[in-house]
Amino acid sequence: MTTLTNEAVTPTQAAPLGRRLAGKAIELGLLPFLLVAMVVVFAAMEPRFLSGENLTNVGRQSVYLLLVTLGQMIVLLCAQLDLSVGSTIALTSVVTALVLSSATEATVATMILAVFAGLGVGLLVGLVNGLAVAFWRVPSFMVTLGTTSLAAGAALLLSNGAPVTGVPLGFSDFLGTGSWLGLPVPLIIALLAALVIYGVLYWTSFGRNIFAVGGNELAATVAGIRVKAVLVAAFVLCSVLTSLAGVLLTARVASGEATLGSSFVLLSIAAAVLGGTSLFGGEGRLGLVILGVVFIGVLNNGMNLLQISSYVQQLVLGAVLISAVALDRLRARVG
Repeated sequence: MTTLTNEAVTPTQAAPLGRRLAGKAIELGLLPFLLVAMVVVFAAMEPRFLSGENLTNVGRQSVYLLLVTLGQMIVLLCAQLDLSVGSTIALTSVVTALVLSSATEATVATMILAVFAGLGVGLLVGLVNGLAVAFWRVPSFMVTLGTTSLAAGAALLLSNGAPVTGVPLGFSDFLGTGSWLGLPVPLIIALLAALVIYGVLYWTSFGRNIFAVGGNELAATVAGIRVKAVLVAAFVLCSVLTSLAGVLLTARVASGEATLGSSFVLLSIAAAVLGGTSLFGGEGRLGLVILGVVFIGVLNNGMNLLQISSYVQQLVLGAVLISAVALDRLRARVG
């Protein structure tokens, strides 16, 4: 005789499983699905989209946003925000071009000096941001808004509001449009930077401290983590990576531009948050952040190929940013 037992799964038991599956879909599945769908749509509408030349162009265009987003991700992991990345690129571009144009001879040493001068801009801006946030407890929104004005003003002052010309062809040919082993040099540099950041975040105690500070700053302090040092280092890393993008952009346009980089503030935040980095800190995956950068790069490239108006593109990018924030809130609720 068979005995019936009340072992049916109740709705309350099934609900946690449903929430976990939904969370996994949002965390891992949504962005890759949207990216594939977008590629299919663009490829169907424009045959040139999947050509080797265009895909290489997408890679070149995504390099600069990738570097800035890597830095923005590090700051976001600490539950902070850097709004100064755009003006940091502009000031880096002007300083790099001024060093190059002031040299009497375009030697390798001069080019190396110009690169370090550009990276020095990032170091300085990052120190100002980090020290103000860590030691004076000024909200990062206000600090980086202030340094945005400072850096933009300095770039305009140094350049007199005009492009700085005189960038050597060798500098532009190598860092701007050069290739090595069939890959663009800027793309190789960006991928190497991504590998270094991956190693720092996931293989070092400093990386673990970044996640800990963003997850719960008070608990991190109690655990003996030097929170102030971590915050300063995070802002410095962000600004140096941004300046690296500024140096590469200077080589790409072959001049120093005081108006360069204005779009990177919103795009870097959108790419990081689309890739799963929480606006509230302590959560993020580098691989998905790179996918977020690729998503925005493919979106821009596809709209350009389809000759969509720049005004419409602004609307689309604004919608992407809002969607990224909404997804972040949804992830927080599911989690």
